[in-house]
Amino acid sequence: MASITDFEDLEIWKDARAMNKKVQQATKRKIFDEDRDLRWQIRRASVSAMSNIAEGFERNNNNFFIQFLRTAKGSAGEVRSQLYTCRDAECISQHEIAPLRDEAKLLGQRIGKLMDHLEAYQRLPGNATRNTVQGRRNPQPPNP
Repeated sequence: MASITDFEDLEIWKDARAMNKKVQQATKRKIFDEDRDLRWQIRRASVSAMSNIAEGFERNNNNFFIQFLRTAKGSAGEVRSQLYTCRDAECISQHEIAPLRDEAKLLGQRIGKLMDHLEAYQRLPGNATRNTVQGRRNPQPPNP
């Protein structure tokens, strides 16, 4: 198994980054000039998912990582909700939001699975505060 030494190695971070790029592209449209608050809200939620995965990993402690993953999962859900708002405001068509909504939902599910894995790992004797990065002190759980 390849060791994970940087948050950029995490597949869920890569997925969050890809989703963020798509949200940025979708909200560049002129129609979003009319509702800048909506544009910034969905962009902030998208950036939050990506950023919280990175920040939690960099804390080098699974307890903190799980806490930040909870926030990232919530942000992925917020992106989904904001996409409905974009649709209701007729900024994006149903056809256009469906793949991005599905991507945000899948990201949330994958984050949830990693959280479940880390929480199970934490329950093992001696693992209450294990580090997230292999080689610094303790082994890294597999990358889902």
